[in-house]
Amino acid sequence: MKILVVSHSYIVDLNCEKLKALAELESDIEVTVAVPKRWRPGGVQSQTTISSARQFGRFRIVPLSNFSQNNQGLLCFGLDLIQLLREFRPDIIQVEQGAKSLGYAQMIALNSLLNLNAKLLFFTWWNLPYSPKFPISLLEAYNLRHSDGVIVGNQDGAEILRQHGYSGSIQVIPQLGVDELLFQPQPQPELAAQLGIQPDEFVVGFAGRFVPEKGLYTLCQALLEIGQSHKWKWLLLGRGALKQQLSEQATAAGFSDRLIWVESVPHVEVARYINLMDTLVLPSETTQKFSTLTATGWKEQFGHVLIEAMAAGVPVIGSDSGEIPHVIGNAGLVFPEANIPALKSCLQKLITEPDLCKNLGKQGRNRALAHYTNRVLAQRQLSFYRQLVNPAMPASIQNASIEFR
Repeated sequence: MKILVVSHSYIVDLNCEKLKALAELESDIEVTVAVPKRWRPGGVQSQTTISSARQFGRFRIVPLSNFSQNNQGLLCFGLDLIQLLREFRPDIIQVEQGAKSLGYAQMIALNSLLNLNAKLLFFTWWNLPYSPKFPISLLEAYNLRHSDGVIVGNQDGAEILRQHGYSGSIQVIPQLGVDELLFQPQPQPELAAQLGIQPDEFVVGFAGRFVPEKGLYTLCQALLEIGQSHKWKWLLLGRGALKQQLSEQATAAGFSDRLIWVESVPHVEVARYINLMDTLVLPSETTQKFSTLTATGWKEQFGHVLIEAMAAGVPVIGSDSGEIPHVIGNAGLVFPEANIPALKSCLQKLITEPDLCKNLGKQGRNRALAHYTNRVLAQRQLSFYRQLVNPAMPASIQNASIEFR
């Protein structure tokens, strides 16, 4: 089976591990990933990325000339795409730029014009209701009408596509898995000492962007209310605009010495810092403050740091925003978003019940290994592809939403 995946996400080597695992599952699989030659991510990564061709066995990355360097929906490709399609002749074409992307419409048209007869899929994370206006509504309708299947990163996204009239096969699979060899339980006494963490201090961790929608004000207030009743430290891994405000709150409450700030850590080092944590908290909060050309709002689409912490055997606490409860399942604690007393209660449970902490750590790792490693996700993706290519096969994964419990 020849599989072509198209996305700007795979300019970053780290993001390719699931697709590399896919290429290694069976000897008849070839995976080609088309990426834009130039891409400017925005945010903290303001530099334009120049991609390069790479090959690892039956997996390869092919940079293509592209139009739009920082907008997923507008991203489409030059004439070298036609050459790639003619030479590779894929059985599966998957474009990971959402339901309303020009690049996906381009692939649909070329699949027909070149008589490739490939099965067409797109991937989306979008998990909030939206009403596209003309001409975006026509573009989305065209893309949905010509899709043989869809892979969605979360449960809500699958339901929204049904509401928009898509009746084909949908599979819920996150875009990226976790490296269980990198993220595994591994004590870090030297790093703890370097950061001034004492053995009897309970370390509450957060990793991600320091922005309001990640619920950091809620977590900060919950910790400040716990106050002096327990020995704790707050390890914040990442960067963002809220650092100064959070520092000021902690200083005003007399707890500034309990905050540990760490930023600019290479991803291969993130596991070491997660292993310092006694719990990782993702207190995300749904908001309507953001808007794009086609939609408004944001809620947590997955929470990749959760599966990294779970794989490392670190107990997790998450809000009920978006996909978080589905990711955690029964292997962690979930509280209503923005509910300070509920989050405080979760923290106090883990601080005062070491056996609960230990058990949730074990359950989390077992869940990550069973459902979220790159190889597990690759196997599920391949099964979906084979069902689309050969609909006569047993349709054990044919139905829309598969929710882990």
